[in-house]
Amino acid sequence: MPSRKHLANAVRALSMDAVQKAKSGHPGAPMGMADIAEVLWNDFLKHNPVNPHWYDRDRFVLSNGHGSMLIYSLLHLSGYDLSMDEIRNFRQMGSKTPGHPEYGICPGVETTTGPLGQGIATAVGMAMGERLMAAQFNREGFEVVDHNTWVFLGDGCMMEGISHEACSLAGTLGLGKLTAFWDDNGISIDGKVDDWFADDTPARFEAYGWHVVRGVDGHDGEAVRKAVLEAQAVTGKPSLICCKTVIGCGSPNKGGSSSTHGSPLGDEEIALTRKNIGWDYPPFEIPADVYKGWDAREAGIARETAWNDLFAAYKAAHPELAAEFERRMQGDLPADWEAHVAKTLADFNAAGETLATRIASQKALAALGVKLPEMVGGSADLTGSVGTKWANSVVLKPGNWNGNYVSYGVREFAMGAIMNGMALHGGLLPYAGTFLIFSDYAKNAIRLSALMGIRTIWVLTHDSIGVGEDGPTHQPVEQVAGLRLIPNCHVWRPCDTVECTEAWRSAVEFKTGPSCFSLTRQNLPFMQRSEGALANIKRGGYVLRDCEGTPELILIASGSEVGLAAQAAEKMTAAGRKVRVVSMPCTNVFDAQDAAYKESVLPAAVTARVAVESASADFWWKYVGLNGAVVGMTTFGESAPGAQLFSHFGFTVDNVVATAEKVLK
Repeated sequence: MPSRKHLANAVRALSMDAVQKAKSGHPGAPMGMADIAEVLWNDFLKHNPVNPHWYDRDRFVLSNGHGSMLIYSLLHLSGYDLSMDEIRNFRQMGSKTPGHPEYGICPGVETTTGPLGQGIATAVGMAMGERLMAAQFNREGFEVVDHNTWVFLGDGCMMEGISHEACSLAGTLGLGKLTAFWDDNGISIDGKVDDWFADDTPARFEAYGWHVVRGVDGHDGEAVRKAVLEAQAVTGKPSLICCKTVIGCGSPNKGGSSSTHGSPLGDEEIALTRKNIGWDYPPFEIPADVYKGWDAREAGIARETAWNDLFAAYKAAHPELAAEFERRMQGDLPADWEAHVAKTLADFNAAGETLATRIASQKALAALGVKLPEMVGGSADLTGSVGTKWANSVVLKPGNWNGNYVSYGVREFAMGAIMNGMALHGGLLPYAGTFLIFSDYAKNAIRLSALMGIRTIWVLTHDSIGVGEDGPTHQPVEQVAGLRLIPNCHVWRPCDTVECTEAWRSAVEFKTGPSCFSLTRQNLPFMQRSEGALANIKRGGYVLRDCEGTPELILIASGSEVGLAAQAAEKMTAAGRKVRVVSMPCTNVFDAQDAAYKESVLPAAVTARVAVESASADFWWKYVGLNGAVVGMTTFGESAPGAQLFSHFGFTVDNVVATAEKVLK
């Protein structure tokens, strides 16, 4: 059996060779963390390379994702479906080994990482997912949910603010099955970090409520193993294992320097490294005994088989629970979901209430949420304002996981990454709320949701200058347009209870990306609509009001401006104009419709068009064309009552009519 060091050197060799062949990449972190990885993956990690989706596997997250050749090497060596050809194709078009690990591309990669700090925050969400699912499904004698979350992170992750947000919450919640390994090598791109990162990091984590193992030699396998055992013995706190390492360990001339961080070592230095570490094999060649030392397939199959036997007994003892567990882990919706949605829409349509859409959203959530026990809600310290809590919400408390609502505190970015982690864990549908203006804090996490194709739901309220006296710092202008520009992200700006219900339905059914709701603080009038219009809301844009024959003008609006457009159309119709009103609650969904439907809503022959939205005007030109006009925002707002601001910035019937008349001339 090869020594620990020799097994670790296989990771070093693959990493430096792949980076060299690609002529780009980051060899330093994989070479520095190889010894830690060998101990974790060979002695502790519960996984099955034959089935990367086994429900009760441990989750491993490489937060310092630039060191991606570390995880690719580990996956290849331990037996995952990642061939040596894929290792050779590192960073190349169409390979399973992109520059940073990407969820859904490479089997065994649990989350996309690279934006530093998000990996550790996502791992917090995974660990929370494990605790939530265990509380809901485990029964005496049947620990069907019982796994750990492991994280590698570097100095860069520690510096990013999101790590402070997420790790503070993790300590408060006592996530005892979360263990992080800090690659304390003292190096970042600009060199030695002493001049800009002098925190007492172990003390910081102790203050968060973590168990900290200090001063571990990250190149001593036995020391690392003892540190992990110590961490596992502390079950009521997450653990941080502080590993002193040398970046680029094994490289005689570049090891310990920033030159190994993000550049190939070069052929000459690689040859010297091979000699230095005793690796007497050509590039991309792994001897049989090393493969055997790493192979985790037999042990993984045995572990999953034992779990399958446990689950079969669980299924016999608790058949309804087992069926619900399988439904949720498979991401299926309840059998009566469609019928329940249809009844909810009909009820709200009949009620015809005038409400702020943040309240309409809360009512829709409550109506639909009764069918979705997988929902886990929360907010960034704005629960009463954003309407994310409803009758069945039970707030989680430290040490008590029998709940479904998270008080995230003022931590918008961490909230987003944690929701990503819960979604990736499986069995949960995370949603949370904050003010739309603060979506900027969370934008990178929302972007990663979209990139990974995972379902999270954002309730974003106080969505325009209607915020009023709080002023331009709290009045969103460009945020809705910015969110709409994220590929694979659905942004809904509904105008009433019916459109809010349709937004929630769509978000629940959109399993391959995030959804964001842009919602008002102020009341909006209910829109009466035909059965045909009601059926077409789900298509993102539809004809709300129409005229006889072909319209000469189309007014397009969303959210709080739909009622305004309808009033303007009434005035113009009374004056003899033929006007169509199009409600566009979700441009992303509308754009995905077939050409025939889009033409039926926005006929190309009708070029006189005006879009009305109390947000960035620039977004709407693709719908109105150069012959049209936009009543929107081109500046920041002001501090004044909301009604006064709408008048000041031209969101009035008279201004919409005047703008439309100019377009018609």
